[in-house]
Amino acid sequence: MSLATEAPGEERSIVVTGEWQTVHRVVLPTDGDADTLPLYVDFNAAQRVSDDSESKAGSNLPAVATAGTNIRTDFLDNRRQLHLPAYRRVSFGTYFNAFPASYWRAHTDVSGVRLTVDVDAPATVVIYRSTARGTSNRVESISVDAGTPADVVLPLANFGDGGWYWFDLIAGSETVKLTGAEWSVRKPEGFVPGTATVAVTTFNRPDYCVKHLTTFAESSELLEVVDRLLITDQGTQKVRDQDGYAEAAARLGDKFAIIEQGNLGGSGGFARGMHETVEDGRSKYVLLLDDDVIIETEGVLRAINFADFTRKPTIVGGHMFNLYERSVMHTFGEEINEYKFFWGAVESTREGHDFSASNLRTTPWMHRRIDVDFNGWWMCLVPTSIVREIGLSLPVFIKWDDAEYGIRARRHGYQTVTLPGAAVWHMPWTEKDDTIDWQAYFHQRNRWLAALVYSPYKKGGILPRMSFMVDVKHLLSMQYSAVELRLDALEDLLKGPSHLHETIKTKLPEIRARRAEFDDARITKEVSGFPQVKRVKPPRRGKKPTAPKSILNALATAATAGIRQVQGVRPGALEHPEALVPAMDARWWRLSQLDSAIVSSADGSGAAWYKRQPEQFRTMMARSLKLHQQLLRDWDKLSKVYAEALPQFTSPEAWKQTFDAMTEKPAEQTPEQK
Repeated sequence: MSLATEAPGEERSIVVTGEWQTVHRVVLPTDGDADTLPLYVDFNAAQRVSDDSESKAGSNLPAVATAGTNIRTDFLDNRRQLHLPAYRRVSFGTYFNAFPASYWRAHTDVSGVRLTVDVDAPATVVIYRSTARGTSNRVESISVDAGTPADVVLPLANFGDGGWYWFDLIAGSETVKLTGAEWSVRKPEGFVPGTATVAVTTFNRPDYCVKHLTTFAESSELLEVVDRLLITDQGTQKVRDQDGYAEAAARLGDKFAIIEQGNLGGSGGFARGMHETVEDGRSKYVLLLDDDVIIETEGVLRAINFADFTRKPTIVGGHMFNLYERSVMHTFGEEINEYKFFWGAVESTREGHDFSASNLRTTPWMHRRIDVDFNGWWMCLVPTSIVREIGLSLPVFIKWDDAEYGIRARRHGYQTVTLPGAAVWHMPWTEKDDTIDWQAYFHQRNRWLAALVYSPYKKGGILPRMSFMVDVKHLLSMQYSAVELRLDALEDLLKGPSHLHETIKTKLPEIRARRAEFDDARITKEVSGFPQVKRVKPPRRGKKPTAPKSILNALATAATAGIRQVQGVRPGALEHPEALVPAMDARWWRLSQLDSAIVSSADGSGAAWYKRQPEQFRTMMARSLKLHQQLLRDWDKLSKVYAEALPQFTSPEAWKQTFDAMTEKPAEQTPEQK
């Protein structure tokens, strides 16, 4: 073993005791997918060098590029091995294979990490580290050969604000195979590794659930740390009826269980998973996992390994990649702006980052450690000790359950970490607009609910003003169904917390029925079925409306549009739409200039005929103003009521009553399962 040297001013040796625990293995995509390969291997460093280069076998100098490189899936041998032709170079300074040193430095007592690299022929391993600013420093270069693996202990002391470790592999004068590489840390005295129950909630996605069963059944490493995979099936298309279910379930045996209950939304499904895991008593963690994701199994192992070493119980979440753009990450970490009381990407990060365009080594902002307020429940590991102390999910059906839980945990002294290298691929919602469909109710009510309990600002900061302005924008856009649901949400909020459990099983059908009464909510799949477009009044000077360029311009535009809303509709506008408006152009400053329009849905599945209704506008505007005034007036009282009731309506006892009312008769087991 050798001790790595570091950049000037850093520690040159560390003292560690105890046995090693592997916490982060170098892995490769199982299917050789070229779209995901940039997340695992960086071929921008896979350089071909001339025969007289100093970087031949035995040299400690980096290779010199003499030719361009391409992504090479043919270099991959299996899940953990690849081969490099002579004088080629590849970097593992990638999302899945670099070691997130700063996160281990910040949240554990681990003082050093050990890198082990095995090859079958002479090669060079060059180790790098980065700083929080994203600058790259070479740490050490090691000559390795078959039977003499690189074995280096690297200190974590200087990773306070950020930074990663990684290595490059350079082939010598012959083809070299990487037979394995891993990062490990010392176990503390009395170390006992934890196990997890994986809790999946699903609604009518039985095919994805069977894929989960298969993925877990085929991963012996996962089965070593998973007590059971628990699926809460809330749909009408039963998982047990899906092709392949019986075989996959039989392979898992007693490591699999399924519960069928009425639809309580994501919060009800995940609350059930939390509750069952705590009641079962075997698992140290419950891993909340969406049904419509593809799992990187190594990420699950890393989340559990990391949680085992944190100083105190910590919620460990994974990142979300786009299922349709495999190299694109949703966000690197999320936080709550408490003044607006709204979630969003951590300020120093970027949304929708594409690793195929800019890999980890060339993305400076990604090297700064990100501290988050919560992690989405597409993949989130929660210690059962935290669940026992702070309760289950909010009974809110969907939206804000994961964000609120992160805030609640923080109030009790527990952190959430979004751990790089742990991730899933999830169906994106970027091609949808769930703020104007049936989910508008839950967006509105649950955001206000969380703000009432947690906002540190008087009367919720800017939230009430923003909420009213959103109603105005929807009304100017003829999106009356969204405003109706948003106002219903505020009215329910004023009823107090007792309505949460009382209505969780009935609210969705009520919302759908209420929304169906409005023209803007009636989606027609065939646009040709609408009457012909006839513009009654041409745009001023032949120019289409454009986005306001300033706040004053926006206010003036809104005021003018507001006056139009209470005036009569132009003759003929209700018989023939005035325009076809694509979803991406359906903005208030454009729609407010029309009396009717065919507006396509965000997912491209159809369109709705928006029609201006002056009386509806006046009634809803007055109702919105009245409700927002009432909420402001009653803010302090409501805040106290919801905050005091929070432990009760998130308690296992309250949830159990709801579960009992919604649990269906268990599915009959197959002979194989028996």
